[in-house]
Amino acid sequence: MDNQRNILLAVVLSGLLILGWDIGMRYFYPQSDVPAPSEIMSGAASDPASADPAAPASAGTPGDLGEGDQATGPADLDIELASETRVTIDAPRVAGSINLVGARVDDLVLKDYDETTEDGSDPVRIFAPDRTDEQHFAEFGFVVGGQRMSSRAIWEADGESLTPETPVTLSRTDENGITYRVTFSIDDNYMITAQQTVENGSENAAIVQPFALIKRTSETASPDQFIAHAGPTGVFDGSLYDPNSYDELAELGRDNPAGAVSWLGFTDNYWASALIPGEGQADAAGWRSLGDQLFRADMIYDAQTVPAGGSLTKSTQLFAGAKESAVLDAYEDTGITYFGKAISWGWFEWFEKPLLWLLRTLNGLVGNFGVAIILLTVIIRGLLFPIAQKQFASMAQMKAVQPKMKAIQERYKDDKQTQQQKIMELYKEEKVNPLAGCLPLLIQIPIFFALYKVLYLAIEMRHEPFLYMSDLSAPDPAKILNLFGLLPYDVPGFLGIGILAVLLGVTMWLTFKLNPSAMDPVQQQIFNLMPWFLMFVMAPFAAGLLIYWVTSNLLTLAQQSYLYSRHPQLKAAAEKEKAEMAKKKAREQAEKSEA
Repeated sequence: MDNQRNILLAVVLSGLLILGWDIGMRYFYPQSDVPAPSEIMSGAASDPASADPAAPASAGTPGDLGEGDQATGPADLDIELASETRVTIDAPRVAGSINLVGARVDDLVLKDYDETTEDGSDPVRIFAPDRTDEQHFAEFGFVVGGQRMSSRAIWEADGESLTPETPVTLSRTDENGITYRVTFSIDDNYMITAQQTVENGSENAAIVQPFALIKRTSETASPDQFIAHAGPTGVFDGSLYDPNSYDELAELGRDNPAGAVSWLGFTDNYWASALIPGEGQADAAGWRSLGDQLFRADMIYDAQTVPAGGSLTKSTQLFAGAKESAVLDAYEDTGITYFGKAISWGWFEWFEKPLLWLLRTLNGLVGNFGVAIILLTVIIRGLLFPIAQKQFASMAQMKAVQPKMKAIQERYKDDKQTQQQKIMELYKEEKVNPLAGCLPLLIQIPIFFALYKVLYLAIEMRHEPFLYMSDLSAPDPAKILNLFGLLPYDVPGFLGIGILAVLLGVTMWLTFKLNPSAMDPVQQQIFNLMPWFLMFVMAPFAAGLLIYWVTSNLLTLAQQSYLYSRHPQLKAAAEKEKAEMAKKKAREQAEKSEA
């Protein structure tokens, strides 16, 4: 029982450490919320007419796009999007526009996802123009003779709208007679293809490198947490590469991983933007910090000589959309290496994906994501019930041999080697495996962690209603300290104790009380305080996660009640241990008093 108790204590403390780390990161590294369009402050608008399309920008060293020639000062989103130098984007799942200044895809919203759960909410904005509060965009251009094309160059379009049926080509010709074209096409989901072409109409050969980049601010990014990475992400030489957060990239300045790039970009908890190279080796690919919480993912192709009258074409794909597992896997099946890993599955991907599939299936059957979470938890606990039975049976066997084991320990207390040998012989004779009670517990830990992570990552849970809650991916809105919303203020952070958090604390306390294990005073105090401490820790978490925890605790209560009824000797033995411990404590106190 001591081993069992120590393992349970280790599990609880490990969970506390994990949750405490998350709370600590939120406290010391707070992240700004994504501002709504109505909250964006007005600023000076850029003037495309004043841009000098002939002015080149230095690309720095080979394979380096440099800082570029960006305009300065803030910009207003509404004014930027009202510019006439735009080509609209209208696809089944995205809408927006392409900026003819700089050949940028800098206006993109997701039709299937709203910013909030309120009626009339704007769709989620994934791309926004340069210098706006939400700036996040992709740019396609060329480096010619070591000079990067100006980001303020104005292009001409051969169409007014980009749709899956109607591609759009942007073109411009420089003073040397070299013509540049970028042909955009889009599919029915979130993938845009940019075909970059150079036609050398000059009298001399030209050294050309097509490039693509994604620039964004980290102010609107999801926090990078232990359970799921958010930030610079890519695949190089067939391996996922995501070691740095935005803060770490800012300290590094630049990060150019070795090896061939399959894709690179930035990921949030639910969204992602990524560049996927076409055929041909990229000369350089990586990320850089631009300062002021701005970051960029760069991809530049190998330099090639285009003779007079010759041409060069490169094709690059741009993903900008929701991290839907089925969609990402479908793109991976087309040849994009590990594109499904844009979702931060971690080590248990092999198990988490089937759990997500089952969760989606249950949601389709019952039509409510909250009910689907409850059913999934019931199914998992049901499948693990035989393991729990084995654990309790092993505990019962260990209790049965306790008297004989204590006799051996007393008889050979001065000979530890012989003592261990005799105990092992006793185990073999009684057919008892001392590890059988531990292994089932260790097996369950990764399973429930995987289930927890699936709920954290599942975009399907976002804005899903359940009972009085309008969004299962948000904290429980029924806060006790503001009388469930009757008082006109919001309760911050861990003080926002809701109904689900209280249920979590109560069910966990009942679980500990039902466990008849004898404990020393320190362990008893820890177990008494743990449920109420976790109640505060878990309060800011998504309501869907709390539903899972509460359901799991209720099932644990039912399971323990049933199994203890099947093995009453465990309860009797534990009560005996408690009585002996109490007597021992009373004797020690009496001895101290006499002394």
